[in-house]
Amino acid sequence: MPLPTGNVPWPPPYLKPALDAMHTWDTWWSGDPDRLESLYGGGTVGGLDPKPAQYAGGVVGRIARWWWGTPTGEGERRTKVHVPIAGDLCAGSADLLFSEPPKFTVDDATTTKRLDLLADDGMLATLQTAAEVGAALGGGYLRPVYDKTLSDRPWLDAVHADRAVPEFVWSRLRAVTFWRIVHEEDGQVWRHLERHEPGRILHGLYQGTSGKLGRAVPLQDHPSTEGYATIVNDESFVETGYDNLDVAHVPNQLSRRWRGNQALKDLGRSDLDGVETLMDQLDEAYSSWMRDIRLGKGRIIVPRAYLHGNGPGRGASWNPDQEAFAGIDMLTGVDSGSQLTVAQFAIRVQEHKDTVEDLINQILRSAGYSNQTFGLNGDVAVTATEVVSKERRSMTTRGRKILRWRPALAHAIEALLAVDKAVFGGGVQPQRPNVEFEDSVQEDPLQLANTVDVLRRAQAASTDTLVRMAHPEWDDPMVKAEVERIHQEQGMAVPDPMQTGELP
Repeated sequence: MPLPTGNVPWPPPYLKPALDAMHTWDTWWSGDPDRLESLYGGGTVGGLDPKPAQYAGGVVGRIARWWWGTPTGEGERRTKVHVPIAGDLCAGSADLLFSEPPKFTVDDATTTKRLDLLADDGMLATLQTAAEVGAALGGGYLRPVYDKTLSDRPWLDAVHADRAVPEFVWSRLRAVTFWRIVHEEDGQVWRHLERHEPGRILHGLYQGTSGKLGRAVPLQDHPSTEGYATIVNDESFVETGYDNLDVAHVPNQLSRRWRGNQALKDLGRSDLDGVETLMDQLDEAYSSWMRDIRLGKGRIIVPRAYLHGNGPGRGASWNPDQEAFAGIDMLTGVDSGSQLTVAQFAIRVQEHKDTVEDLINQILRSAGYSNQTFGLNGDVAVTATEVVSKERRSMTTRGRKILRWRPALAHAIEALLAVDKAVFGGGVQPQRPNVEFEDSVQEDPLQLANTVDVLRRAQAASTDTLVRMAHPEWDDPMVKAEVERIHQEQGMAVPDPMQTGELP
């Protein structure tokens, strides 16, 4: 299927519900109060009166009913406080998956050596970024890229879900078109489209408007795409060297809101889907807490006669540090009492704290995480077994995400090896690796040593098994060498004289 032709709407209209939702999730994930006010219409000073708007229908009524949709009063400063729990959720999801690099194993020795070189720290950083953005937007894409002027090997690149137009068949990605805006000027928008199909990648440059793709122009017409003009053929595509699609789609979780939409049901679900109202209420509760603190500041109310004039048109002020006052002629009532009145309002700390904690607990529970994962129960030293028990909900969510990440990551690594062989040569044999995710909870060394010692004394495990238990990160040659050293130290490597044939 070729690239789009004609002045068609862009992005495609059928993606609008998904892109609108991704824009909302992205705004919460960014943690920017200005973007939140812009999203819900609460940043316009002197705007619509929220009271009648809250009874309105449609988009206006729905937005006005959000706390972030309440505009700041004219002449007042913004006092809304944002709690960036959305960013914490998405970052925590990425940490659960890729706090340690995954392990890739293949059969060929040459391919193993090359794969170890490709799976460097840069790949781990890319996977962490893809996991965090995917948790916010509902999914993402992995593709192999290369640039001989930058590196002598290819690497994985993450593409965000709101910059992709995917095509699914039986919940499998058949093709995808990535797009980016490379230039905007005088109402004109230049877009670069990159369509991935099995075995090839098509490139196109379009000059249009904010809502229309516009006409196709030569790739060399813009500096950001002129490099592609030298590698594509007459049909504007380049062969990847990989027979299958070189892009892997990683859905975050099963979609809920688009279950019945055949075009959107495979996009995935954000960790923030369904908790937007709770996050809005959390910000309202925390802002109320901060408001109590502002109002609770001690204030002194003084008679007008205590004020010093600052000159015509400049009002009057009172110096609270003045130690002595001159005699003031003024009339006072019998029950007037002290002329200085101290106003000190109560700060409802416990009430606000309980409300905030309950909202946070509900947000984490709805998103599928345990409080312990985010340190809400304190950093108490416990065993790995106790950690897993307290973080059971988070571990279950991690397991569900691994079920989607493992096949996608294996596909991406196979495509990476194929591109590496096609572009850089060598004896690499492209193949789908076995992907193992490291345990995110590390066993306590002392507890692990005690377990190994009990199994050894009970003769319930071999030396090889005990070494692998104590050092799960070691490969087979390292385990074998350690087992031989242990046997030699214990005298178990001495041959049995009854088996040598030397005795009469």
